[in-house]
Amino acid sequence: MKYIKGFIINLQFFTMIPIPLEVPMDDDHLEKAVRTFPLLGLFQGLTYAFLVYILVHWTPFSSLAIAFFLWIMMIILTGGIHLDGWMDASDAYFSYCSIERRLEIMKDPRIGAFGVLSVIILLSTKFLFIYEIVTTLTLTSYFAIVFMPFLSRGLMGILLVLVKPAKEEGLAHHFGSTVDSSLFGIYCVYILLVSGAFMFMDKKALPAFMIMLIVTAICFVFIRSKVGRWFGGITGDVLGASVEGVELMLWMTIWLLHYSVML
Repeated sequence: MKYIKGFIINLQFFTMIPIPLEVPMDDDHLEKAVRTFPLLGLFQGLTYAFLVYILVHWTPFSSLAIAFFLWIMMIILTGGIHLDGWMDASDAYFSYCSIERRLEIMKDPRIGAFGVLSVIILLSTKFLFIYEIVTTLTLTSYFAIVFMPFLSRGLMGILLVLVKPAKEEGLAHHFGSTVDSSLFGIYCVYILLVSGAFMFMDKKALPAFMIMLIVTAICFVFIRSKVGRWFGGITGDVLGASVEGVELMLWMTIWLLHYSVML
């Protein structure tokens, strides 16, 4: 039951789905929320894949229109919460100030020029990848779309465990203080179950999943090696920026797999 409530916390925090249910925000429930991060990603990925399938098979819309609807759905469903982190982290990083000053910039509700430019580049690049993927869709493409948020949300939980928080307050510290390394066990179970289920439905899904998993691992190594020097550790904004950055890399991976005829 607590896992269900933890999942509901994730829906309330990280999506725009209205759920009029008050869930206790104690350490036990927050721990279950972190443990169900990949399930949140799985839910989002299934939503995106189902939307694309419906638009492709049940509407007369062009590939450009379908790509746009998917692109905008990802913003609407999440409420742009991770995009906000991307912009704040970009403003802080490109200020080239001290860590203390960067943390202050991320707390500032105003968005600077670097934040605006970075989000334009992020969203336009993502749209390019999505459009070209939609024009060459295969069955495996749908599974790859599901994998993408599943992996990026899992990375968010791993960062909370393995990277120290930049400050003793805020969302990252609040969630991260409730979990430990036992998180890896349940995440591995999720990976095995999801990859096994998708491989059963499409044998080409497993190689694509493994490549995307490797890309996610490389992104994790890069993020872990840099955030301490850049920001002094993890914050909520840094986590949001990490999710957006990893998803961009995974969209690029799916795009390249199409070009290599692996999807």
